[in-house]
Amino acid sequence: MLGFGLGLRSPHYDYVLEHKPAVDWFELITENYLAPGGRPRAILHKIRAHYPVVLHGLSFNIGSNEAPDLHYLAQLKALIKEVEPAWVSDHICWTGLHGKTSHDLLPIAYNAETLSQVSDKVSQIQDYLQQTVVLENPSVYLQFRSASMSEADFINALCERTGCRILLDVNNVYVSCFNLGQDPYAQISALKQDCVQQFHLAGHTHNGNHIIDTHDHPVSDPVWDLYAHACRHFGPTATLLERDDHIPPFPELMAELEMARQKQHEALSRPATIPQQQHHLQGSVV
Repeated sequence: MLGFGLGLRSPHYDYVLEHKPAVDWFELITENYLAPGGRPRAILHKIRAHYPVVLHGLSFNIGSNEAPDLHYLAQLKALIKEVEPAWVSDHICWTGLHGKTSHDLLPIAYNAETLSQVSDKVSQIQDYLQQTVVLENPSVYLQFRSASMSEADFINALCERTGCRILLDVNNVYVSCFNLGQDPYAQISALKQDCVQQFHLAGHTHNGNHIIDTHDHPVSDPVWDLYAHACRHFGPTATLLERDDHIPPFPELMAELEMARQKQHEALSRPATIPQQQHHLQGSVV
């Protein structure tokens, strides 16, 4: 297991390079480091000299019916060769059409037609990169009328068809299930135990009758509880803490990351207990 890592953000570049904190690994947003030369690429090489890294991207666009972006994949393949990340990840979503990006992670309908389309695209990407990719479950805020399977069933089938692995964002499971009126514990329990490569943990904004995945707060208590359940279900798993806004000083993130380490250890050494679920909304359908 790679251990417990942090998403590297530019406000912490100088701190990390000066103090070399005891983080097991860093996850970096792929698109920030594709351009050759420049400060970000130089920072990446300095970080990579001391830590394992994972590349986490936003541009596979696997939910669209367009062919993979070969220019992007060529840049990514060159970066992979240069820095040798532990793995490369992206998202189960679509992000644009006809060369135009939405700058958002847009949901897909979980059904057989989409599964076939996404599986083909994932296989093409893996063949091009010549390696297995890891894909993250997104936060969702509505259900499609054309959906005919659960997210867990879709993910299980995608892994079986392509051999890809899953980046299970525990916060996203919680956010999605609250918004759709579903049980997050059941969703995690329905995933095959051998499909998950990595966990994400992050904060969200709770607006009473819906939750937005904002990555600008500490991890909430219900997400910590769900994380413990995920640890028991999947066993020891590399865990990454994300913060994208209202970024605190680095030592605060280190303290929160240490909580993840402790909670995984406790979860693996204690019997399973599932908290009584709170009332969820009836999810929106489109």
